[in-house]
Amino acid sequence: MTTAVFSIYKFEKEYLLKANTEKHELLLIEARLSETSVSLADGCEAISLFTGDKATAPVLETLFKMGIKYIALRSAGFNNVDLIKAKELHIKVARVPAYSPYAIAEHTVALMLALNRKLIRAHHQVMDLNFSLDGLVGFDMNGKTVGIIGTGKIGSVLARILHGFGCKILAHDTQENKEIIERYQVEYTSSKSLCEQSDIITLPVPLTEKTKYIINKSYIDRMKPGVMLINTSRGGLVNTKDIINTLKSRQIGFFGMDVYEEEEGLFFEDHSEDILQDDTIARLMTFKNVLITSHQAFLTDTALSKIAETTVYNLDCFETKRKSENEISV
Repeated sequence: MTTAVFSIYKFEKEYLLKANTEKHELLLIEARLSETSVSLADGCEAISLFTGDKATAPVLETLFKMGIKYIALRSAGFNNVDLIKAKELHIKVARVPAYSPYAIAEHTVALMLALNRKLIRAHHQVMDLNFSLDGLVGFDMNGKTVGIIGTGKIGSVLARILHGFGCKILAHDTQENKEIIERYQVEYTSSKSLCEQSDIITLPVPLTEKTKYIINKSYIDRMKPGVMLINTSRGGLVNTKDIINTLKSRQIGFFGMDVYEEEEGLFFEDHSEDILQDDTIARLMTFKNVLITSHQAFLTDTALSKIAETTVYNLDCFETKRKSENEISV
């Protein structure tokens, strides 16, 4: 099957080609899918999209006219595709529902530890031959209360890791996971109670209409002063302006972010020679108690292999007219 692979990055190319084993003709395109770039898929039967690609209604209309019948996402999230329009046009959409919850959970904990033990600052000081320990005091993870909002696959792995540190784990979700209650002594509670009791809060929860800006000023004001907040899920879960204001007041003591609501066109790209135009992230970068990574939580060889293998599997199903269990229905 001839497939236009939009937003192809160097870090994923070898994994995708290895998984494909020349079964499908892959047209590798660096550009993001948009109304201006959609014509690059002309002559293909399918397209493959990454998180920054926009399959809006007008784009889908153009794809349909070009004969595109299938969309294979290289991500778990699918909020960048107008699924209602895709269904109307009979364009099938499949995703990668799970690639490595360990990758995301481990990166989440890495942000916690790096912020807590001030590893970035310590490294820079040592590189300047400053071996002083002043300003580098952290805290024991053991005994701290960690709130996990969302206990799906990633949240469950997080509970497992944090239990090993000796943390008390609070959780909030629409459904309780009995396994993590029994194995890791996770205590489910209300969102309000979790907010008020937690020393650290993390958000392994999908971005939906209900979860957009679940972290806002009113919620933050109920948190413990000096709380650590970690977001490795979706940028739209937090109101970034409220984060900045509460960092300034020290209500938030530490903020780790791997995702950003306005990351399109910024993350995944080298802007080292550019003038930064985004004033919000520029302000975040001025805080010593903020650690930013550019959507790299998923970036392990295990996860990249799984993403590639599942993407090719979905293309196989499209080509042979089999229904993939990864197909999205609305």
